[in-house]
Amino acid sequence: MSRVLRSFREMMGLLSRGDFSRHCDQLMGEAIDALEQSPADKCKAEITVKITLEYELGRIDVKADAKSKLPDIVKFMKTPFWAVDGSLSVEHPNQIDMFPPRAAAPDRDDEDEAAAS
Repeated sequence: MSRVLRSFREMMGLLSRGDFSRHCDQLMGEAIDALEQSPADKCKAEITVKITLEYELGRIDVKADAKSKLPDIVKFMKTPFWAVDGSLSVEHPNQIDMFPPRAAAPDRDDEDEAAAS
């Protein structure tokens, strides 16, 4: 007697002689690892499974595809800059005049050389 598949789950296990199911297991493992290694407090991974059924002269061919999208491992925070005279500034243009520029402290090496001469 021939085997009749009555569930989607049974069919999934037989696709590509079990290779597709093993591939999906691998994608799931990689997704879990990426989530655990993510530096973010909140992130997500996606696994997309696509099953295509093609019918021709009484035969149904099943083609499977699976892809994953993992979270970024390294996240850089954004840094605010303001445009000032065609360049970037870390100071807000309305606050530039609030604090007058201070003279730079002399370098210790310069002081040591002056004392030695």
